[in-house]
Amino acid sequence: MREHAGVSREELKHSAAVTVAVLLAVGLIAAWNVLIPGVDAWENIVAAVIGSLRLTGPVAAAFAAWVALRKRRALRGRSLTTWRALKAPLAIVVVVLGSFGATVLVLAVKTVLTDQAGRLSFSGLGMGMAGLALYSVIGWVAGWVAPRPYTPPIAGLACYGLFSWLADDRGWADKLAPGTGEPYDLFQGLSGTTFLDQTIWLLGITAALLLGWAALVTRQAMVLACALLAVLAAGMGVSRVLTQAKPAAAVDIAYSCQEWPITVCVHPGMRAGLTELGATFTQIASRLAGTPAAFTRVEQRPLDDELKPANGLAPVHVPDLSAGFAEEAAYEYVESLAPRCQTTVAEGYRQIVTAWLRGEPLPGTPLPEHQFATQWFSSLSEPQRREWLRMFYTDFQGCRLSSTHFGGGPGHARMAPQVRPTPESSHVYPVYPGPGTTVDAAPGTTSQTPSAGRPEAAGGSVS
Repeated sequence: MREHAGVSREELKHSAAVTVAVLLAVGLIAAWNVLIPGVDAWENIVAAVIGSLRLTGPVAAAFAAWVALRKRRALRGRSLTTWRALKAPLAIVVVVLGSFGATVLVLAVKTVLTDQAGRLSFSGLGMGMAGLALYSVIGWVAGWVAPRPYTPPIAGLACYGLFSWLADDRGWADKLAPGTGEPYDLFQGLSGTTFLDQTIWLLGITAALLLGWAALVTRQAMVLACALLAVLAAGMGVSRVLTQAKPAAAVDIAYSCQEWPITVCVHPGMRAGLTELGATFTQIASRLAGTPAAFTRVEQRPLDDELKPANGLAPVHVPDLSAGFAEEAAYEYVESLAPRCQTTVAEGYRQIVTAWLRGEPLPGTPLPEHQFATQWFSSLSEPQRREWLRMFYTDFQGCRLSSTHFGGGPGHARMAPQVRPTPESSHVYPVYPGPGTTVDAAPGTTSQTPSAGRPEAAGGSVS
């Protein structure tokens, strides 16, 4: 069996095969966790494989450190040429990039067989490969400088901690780590220019580290000069990355829409969620009909856009299509209809209405007025509730709901005679208005007149 600097070729081949298998498995698991659930888009695949680097990168660094420390022990006391020094770390880079390509291929199989939205970003894949090469070179240099048995795991953990910190910084530092930024928004798109700038920076710092190490072990001035040029390239990449403006949200998305019973439009990669989203918002649309918030179109918007319902349009946020996505979108939209109230009492009344709009059980609270309001509102039929909301929508939106809107409250209910509908009435709203109400003192009859400017009704029918 031929020996390669103290390490058998068969051992190296076996180690490389095991590493590829491990990196492929780790890469698929990590990418699967990054994938936006339910989204059929090429951008989703690219963002997932780039996101997998957070785990595959440290594994590659640990493998490179393990090979480097064994290589140094085998070459102890021998002189190295430039090619002989660079041959092993470059072979490691090829091995880990092969695992990256295999991960992309596996994830793309389903994508190729189905109708996917968007396009494959080769610049994004290039950036991911440059990032993985940087992990490998860091591990190689660490293993060579500190040839100890504990160096590989420490190198892997250190890389994980460093790049995780950079990626989570949310400032200028996160642009230096190979990534797309999280949470990833499909409407933001993948900027080829940004990926190119990141690739220049990553390749520059990778070449600088590798050539700097080669210059140290070979003591050749030419190699050192090349390392300095790589430092300049890395500096240019950093300047371009840090000065790159954040791309604006895409405005030319060709929506996928469902036209009936209401129009629902989403990103084409999320068209699988149209049916569930349409069913949820059709109910909300029917309950808001006749109010200033009435809508006939639901449209998905970028995650950083503020939800402002207007002109018959209901904007929604749909980060993914995981279980319960439609309910989450409905919750956020209904919450945007009326701001949270500052007082506990007013907020309790607002929550009764919002729970009904979302189709949830009416909330229960320890306050007697809320308990009475919940029971009173529950006693109304669905048409009555919709008519009630049309009458008092502005009060709901302005946090002006009170016990007078829900039967007058428990105290008033004990004092006021019960209002019964006439045989001709089907929709009765026993709402007790505030000051300004006139009560007919005639025995056996009750007459209530709403205050001026308030569309309240009591004891009458609403057609």
